[in-house]
Amino acid sequence: MDRVWEFTQTPSIHQQWDLRFSTIEYLPKASENDPQRFLYQTQIGFGIKVSGEGESVGTHSKETGESTSALKFWSDEKISLIRTGSGYWKYIPKGNDTLFLTRYDYEVRHGLFGKLIDKLFFRPLIGRATAWSFDALKNWLEKGTSPALSKKLFFTVFIANLMIAITWLYHGIFPKLLHMETGELEMLTTTGLFSGMEKTMVQAIGIAEILFGVSFLFFGRRKLLHWLNIIALVCLAIIAYSVKPELYVQPFNPATTAFGSIGLSITVLGIRRYIPFAGNCRRKPGLKDSSGRRGNVDL
Repeated sequence: MDRVWEFTQTPSIHQQWDLRFSTIEYLPKASENDPQRFLYQTQIGFGIKVSGEGESVGTHSKETGESTSALKFWSDEKISLIRTGSGYWKYIPKGNDTLFLTRYDYEVRHGLFGKLIDKLFFRPLIGRATAWSFDALKNWLEKGTSPALSKKLFFTVFIANLMIAITWLYHGIFPKLLHMETGELEMLTTTGLFSGMEKTMVQAIGIAEILFGVSFLFFGRRKLLHWLNIIALVCLAIIAYSVKPELYVQPFNPATTAFGSIGLSITVLGIRRYIPFAGNCRRKPGLKDSSGRRGNVDL
């Protein structure tokens, strides 16, 4: 409990794991009884920063060790979608564990347009950012994986999944749908398995490869998906060699494509356990997280 409190209530530590804030600065208090005022800043990319203010309006502790820290926040900048907001953090000891909960809500500016942007884009994004941050904090406390390293690993997996997706999309679109005459049709005809339907089968395989590639953009964290990628590439390499072995002495042959994508999947499988995942947090009352546990807090 003491470590969770320290890592969440110390600004210099808090800003390291919470994606919602780039910097947090406590302001001096006139007396110990005054609320703790703070300044915050968030970088949203392309050199654009959003600044705001807030204050911790109270901390309540029970004899059981359960504590609650309430706060409110606001921004006067027109670029900030959030006008005002409030929320709380709750710390509940569970033996040697701590259940760390949060709930917050806010009012938006810019009228109907602001509400539409918030509903369709901003609120889902900030909800996932909060959940990702909580899991990053958990990994830091339990595994010693710093948020800076977590972000680098997350970016590594993102790039690996993007490259695998591009590989499958390329092979599904160009040699199978747009330029079938480059050899795909000939290879399938050589097998003699689909007499009169070779063109249709090549197109079907191309569509399947496109869908498989797209899946890496949305479900690239899934272990099963990467095992399927490895198995599929090995099988396709064997089939290509058995049908047309001379392909393997040409530049940029199926082996180079397969080995590279297999290596990327092995990389993802090796580091995925160390990467924060928003789905590990229980984000809605009564709903299940990625491990099947039911939640009791709305992030």
